[in-house]
Amino acid sequence: MQAISAAQPLAQEAHGGNSLLNIGIFAIFVAVTMVIVFRASRNTKTASDYYAAGHAFSGPQNGIAISGDYLSAASFLGIAGAIAVNGYDGFLYSIGFLVAWLVALLLVAELLRNTGRYTMGDVLSFRMRERPVRTAASLSTLVVSFFYLLAQMAGAGGLIALLLGITDKGGQAIVIAVVGALMILYVLVGGMRGTTWVQIIKAALLIAGAFVMTVWVLGLYGFNLSALLGHAADVAGDKVLNPGAQYGKTETSKLDFISLGIALVLGTAGLPHVLMRFYTVPTAKEARRSVVWAIWLIGLFYLFTLVLGYGAGAMVGPDAIKDAPGGVNSAAPLLASHLGGPLLLGFISAVAFATILAVVAGLTITASASFAHDIYANVIKKGKVDDKQQEVKVARITALVIGVVSILGGIAANGQNVAFLVALAFAVAASANLPTLLYSLFWKRFNTMGALFSIYGGLVITIVLIIFSPAVSGDDEAMFPALDFALFPLKNPGLVSIPLSFLLGYIGTKLSKDENGGTKYAEMEVRSLTGAGSEKAVQH
Repeated sequence: MQAISAAQPLAQEAHGGNSLLNIGIFAIFVAVTMVIVFRASRNTKTASDYYAAGHAFSGPQNGIAISGDYLSAASFLGIAGAIAVNGYDGFLYSIGFLVAWLVALLLVAELLRNTGRYTMGDVLSFRMRERPVRTAASLSTLVVSFFYLLAQMAGAGGLIALLLGITDKGGQAIVIAVVGALMILYVLVGGMRGTTWVQIIKAALLIAGAFVMTVWVLGLYGFNLSALLGHAADVAGDKVLNPGAQYGKTETSKLDFISLGIALVLGTAGLPHVLMRFYTVPTAKEARRSVVWAIWLIGLFYLFTLVLGYGAGAMVGPDAIKDAPGGVNSAAPLLASHLGGPLLLGFISAVAFATILAVVAGLTITASASFAHDIYANVIKKGKVDDKQQEVKVARITALVIGVVSILGGIAANGQNVAFLVALAFAVAASANLPTLLYSLFWKRFNTMGALFSIYGGLVITIVLIIFSPAVSGDDEAMFPALDFALFPLKNPGLVSIPLSFLLGYIGTKLSKDENGGTKYAEMEVRSLTGAGSEKAVQH
């Protein structure tokens, strides 16, 4: 059985002489996808093309793209690292991310596709006062997208640190800037159509790469999962097979686990870049099909992460992973280096870069569309935009600004565990977006004040709790470990912020005498259930 000591410095094998190979494979991916993006740009002529790819993708195509959007750096780098270091507790990320899709499938996907056109603001403004609700929905979309972008950019910094041996923060900052520039180019040129094809290609590569590594690892242990788990326990201790390695040490950490689980399960149905993917299909039936495809592909991938994580723990060792330049995010690339040497490492690294590029492109186009469509077209211009190209132009400028901001934020967050950073984005989405969407779709009495209370209240509460949590200061693994202004004990605020946001939506509705939300509820209900009057596919 091939195995190496946990102390062996594998990180040194992962870069140095193989840097050119790693960069070369990634450059090929960028070149191929850029050609596809430029070809897709020929059909990007209208706002519908730019925001929703003309509603022209099929359910299976969109399902693959959703899995590409969803299987981010957190899934590939962060979860594999979390399982390698913390075992059982690390796998809880996979379970939470997957179970969340049942909420999206049963409560959101079809109804959202029927009710809106491009953004979450379309759904909320259907039966409420348009300008304040669209402003709130757009702001929430921008905040969630920013947190998610932080995670992807941090993943890029950690990955390049491992591959090229760039350990100084200045060099990693340059690489993060390059990743951000490529992302901006994808979005500016290809719009949603080009971004979707990038995500489809990336999903296929990611799942194929993870499958090859999974079969390889299991093959080394005679396709005996128990033997793999036993070896991981021999290297890292029995703690990796039992609950509590990360979340069972104190009563607070147990609460943190519950908070994380709630945020992961409820957050997906409120993620704006996932919600926007439902508009790229022609009908609600295709939206349902796309979610079913996504669930199967994502579930399969998360089973792979179990083997990859324990495989990295057994073959590389938790200590070697934590000491590598990229920290816990280095587990999957280090395992690839051990299994297949420079060639497999180069391929897996290129896939990881592709993962980051595709996800940040999807996030950026979502955030820019929300600003251009909700704020510019419907709040500033009051829905009277004569030239739709002007709206698309504003979206492209917004994408540029968001790209620059995300680059700066990624440099600041460099070194953090990407799975954890994504969990914070899920907490914001579950607190600010999901209560408002569910109330709007299912509660007749819900009105504008209720929507504003739940969105702004959820945003403010979640962000304040994050700022004053051990995730930011007062902990060795915090974003600012040298400082200590942690007043809130939990690292993930979901346990407190999500119920409070639902409560605020209820209180805001009851305090207001506004009945406008109820007058159009019947129309919205018919449309959400039947699709009558919803946006259809645009053929070119």
